Amino acid sequence: MRVVLAVLVVATLVGCSSAHGPETSSLSKDHHKPSPGPSEPAAASPRVPPAFRDVTCPSATTVHSADDLTKALAAVHPGDAIRLSDGIYTGKFVATMSGTSAQPIFLCGGIGAVLDGGGTKAGYALHLDHASYWRLVGFTVRNAQKGVVLDGSQHSIVQGLTVSDIGDEAIHLRTASSDNVVSGNTVHDTGKRRDKFGEGVYVGSAESNWCKYSRCGPDRSDRNLVRANTISATTAESVDIKEGTSSGWLVDNTFDGSSLSGADSWVDVKGNGWLISGNTGHHSPLDGFQTHQVVAAWGSGNLFRTNTANVEGPGYGINLTQVAGNSVACDNRATGAAKGLSNVTCG
Repeated sequence: MRVVLAVLVVATLVGCSSAHGPETSSLSKDHHKPSPGPSEPAAASPRVPPAFRDVTCPSATTVHSADDLTKALAAVHPGDAIRLSDGIYTGKFVATMSGTSAQPIFLCGGIGAVLDGGGTKAGYALHLDHASYWRLVGFTVRNAQKGVVLDGSQHSIVQGLTVSDIGDEAIHLRTASSDNVVSGNTVHDTGKRRDKFGEGVYVGSAESNWCKYSRCGPDRSDRNLVRANTISATTAESVDIKEGTSSGWLVDNTFDGSSLSGADSWVDVKGNGWLISGNTGHHSPLDGFQTHQVVAAWGSGNLFRTNTANVEGPGYGINLTQVAGNSVACDNRATGAAKGLSNVTCG
């Protein structure tokens, strides 16, 4: 029965594999429905990550300046595509129009197309503000308090970006941003404003911010796929998975914790029902992977499998500080971890 359910969920998430990529579904379209309380965690994630194929940018309208880009974002419609020519685009750019499943909106460019936020003290370089079905592909984001922020965005893809020199976190999925894919990005040099906020990828919101972002209930940023990213020189976790998030996948990423000063692991899982699989980490001041329970009924149902933890530190490869309901498979590997693979028996 578990295998059948997993296959059904994957089929729903992936949809047809067109140039527009997988069109994930299953999030309620009623964005005004009250969030469940912390005693109502979502069901556990299927143990098979959804298939994903890189998206390809279609023919596009080319922009050449920050002013061009601002105007294009304001005028965009479903099915449109914007291409950034090489150059520096200084500003804080916002999109508020949504695409559709059949007609997503593309913003594409090469690594030489640079969105520069103008400083690491305040503001977002690129903000999808309740804008869904976007495809952000290939360009560079730098020099902002936050790099790329998705608020209330569903079924969007952040692919192949280079995000660096950021005051806080590089890529943040927040305010019920669900069914998104963060894939193949290169993230480095975060936490320039404050080290404990310098995550590479941040999913959800801390419980202390739920009243700000999710009507005082859990920030249901659910069913997000974070895959094949290379994350280094972050001062906080490479990936921080917050309480209130459920049923996501963290797979095949590479972490280097040599610069960690505001955290003590590459990954901290405080949500429910996440699969953490196939990731490789190097250098940590304490542990490789951790779980925590910040809010009752959260931080459970997470599965760690086939991860490689080259810790070179005093802790565990995988440290479950919320033990109950979490699992560590015996196919995980830890080297240079003074306390061994895990604080629980693998199974």
